[in-house]
This record gives sequence, structure tokens and C-alpha cells, in this order.
Amino acid sequence: MKRCIGMANIALDTRDGEEIPVDQLRRFYELMLLTRTFDSQAVNLQRQGRIGFYVTCEGEEAAEVGSTLALRPTDWIFPDYRASGIMISRGMALDELLAQVMASSDDHSKGRSMPSHWGSRALNMVPPSSPLCTQLPHAVGVALAAKLRGDDVCTMAYFGDGGTSSNDFHSALNFAAVFKTPTVFFCRNNGYAISVPVTQQTATDSLAIKASAYNIEGVRVDGNDVLAVYAATGKALEKARRGGGPTLIEAVTYRLGAHSTSDDPSRYRDAREVELMRSKDPIKRFQQDLRERDVWTDEDESEAKRTMLEQVKAAITRAEKIPHPGVRSLFEDVYSEQTWNLRSEADELSEETGGD
Repeated sequence: MKRCIGMANIALDTRDGEEIPVDQLRRFYELMLLTRTFDSQAVNLQRQGRIGFYVTCEGEEAAEVGSTLALRPTDWIFPDYRASGIMISRGMALDELLAQVMASSDDHSKGRSMPSHWGSRALNMVPPSSPLCTQLPHAVGVALAAKLRGDDVCTMAYFGDGGTSSNDFHSALNFAAVFKTPTVFFCRNNGYAISVPVTQQTATDSLAIKASAYNIEGVRVDGNDVLAVYAATGKALEKARRGGGPTLIEAVTYRLGAHSTSDDPSRYRDAREVELMRSKDPIKRFQQDLRERDVWTDEDESEAKRTMLEQVKAAITRAEKIPHPGVRSLFEDVYSEQTWNLRSEADELSEETGGD
């Protein structure tokens, strides 16, 4: 089955031209649908005052799911903060996702990081920071270390269109190109760097073309086509494993929702534009594709939506019962062994606040 990627109308097969099994096709769709379900419920939680902040990914599910499923479990992911689909596709439990945005005692960062900044040592995912593209040099460094050690490991760095104007983007691409590191730079071009449209932050015809300045391959893919994303990412990873060096992938998609729950997109983009792009919704598009393949039915859709909503709501109920970290956690993880003065300060604060 052929897929069209980029404005140059380049034809791209699924990985190695092989057909993807039906159960894998269904998995793509189910992960996209679960991501959308989690996303909508997380926004509801913020609007109800039950969490403080959330970064949406509505409309970008195909780019996140398709690229993540192309990775091996041993590969390392360096996400940005718009990453719900990446986390879910990688296997992070809903309870763990919610613990982080609720800053509960089950949170891997013990409430010390901003919401939507997930990571997991067990899943080889490094937590992001809020400044744009600071994770890109880290991804290149880990890839270089893997190359020097002879490990069969690739790294994937995620970022948005605005990040391509950052210093770290250019530093990372240059370093990766010189040392031919097994790195895939995955840019989700969703049209806006918060309120700045991509046409106002770069004069290039595409973002993938920026790779040519560093003599590496740049690929522009339809980011709303999950199979095209999967194929393009798989091809880039295979090249990296063979020693072919890094690739910059630009997945052209659209951010249907706000930049975050603190954003009002109606102030900078036309509602008619959003409605037009909703007609290109990657979930509806892939659902139609599956129906045409006779691998998805109305019954499948109803059952999937019902069970996923129940699953997410049950996870929310569990997550809200987990207490927040006690005040003593402020003094933990400073040194491998807590010093006497930190213990003393923890005792003093605990006594003053009546907390643990």
C-alpha cells in the first residue's frame, strides 16, 4: 500500500513494502483513540480545578503513535512536553501519567516537575524540561555513547516547529551530523509555536530542508497519516542502525486544541481554519481507512470508546486517592545519603507544618 508524504508527492511504502498485520493496524487505531480519550479527560480535570495544568495533543495522535511504535524497547526517547500519545504508545500506565499531572506521591519526580513532563527509566524515556529543544543535545550525546560502546541503540528526539529556531536544535543537528550518531530528530510541525504561525518564524519552504545545512537527510511526511509516519520513522531508524547517521523528520500535522490549558487560541487563529483542519482529523481518517479494509466496525468503535472512557475514569478515581508527597520529600534526593543538617531541617519543617 502506497502512502504520499511531503509536498513533493513522494511515494512511500509501509516498512520494507510489507503489509502491516490486521492486529497491528487495530493497535495503531486503539492507541490513537486512547490518547484522544485521555487528552479530553485531562482537559476536563484542569477545567474543574482537579489538576493545575495540562498540555494537549489533540490532532497529533498519528504523529505520536506512528513514530513511537517504530522504535525498539531498547531505544531511548527524549520527548517534549506534548507527549501523551508517546507515553501511552510506549507503555506508560494511565496511573503513572495521572500521578505526574496530579503531583502525587506516586509521581516519578515527586511533584518537582511541571505537569505533562513525563519520563520513565524503565521505558528508556528521559523527562523533558520546558525550554525548547534542550533535550536534543542530550539525545545526540546518548546516541554517541551507544555508538562508541557498540550498542544497537537509537535515540529519538521530539520537538515542535518553533524548536527549529532554537540554538539547541542547530547545535544538536550539527554535532549529530559530524559524528554520524544514530539519532532521529522528529519534528511535529503543528502550524504554531504557541501563537506564532510557522510562516512567521522561518522563511524556508519546509522544516525538513533545514537538514541540508548539516548534510543529513530531511524527510517531510504527512503527520496525519499514521502509516506514513510509521514507515518514515522505521526507515530512518533502520538507516541509523546501519551507521547511516541521523535523519530529520518533519511530520506535518495540526494542533486542533490549545497550546496548553493556559492558552486561548481564538486570539491568534481563525475558527474557520480549525474547522477545516478538523475535517482532516487523523483519527477519523484512519478509522475510515480501517473500515475500507474491513477490519473495523461500528460495534468495534462503540465498544472501544466505552471501555477506554471507563479505563481512564477508573484510573482518575484511583489517582485522586493517592496523597501528595510529604514535606520531608523536599529534602530527599539531594545526596545519595541524607546529611545530618538536611535531616535536622526536615524534622524542623515537619514539626512546624504537622506534616510528614
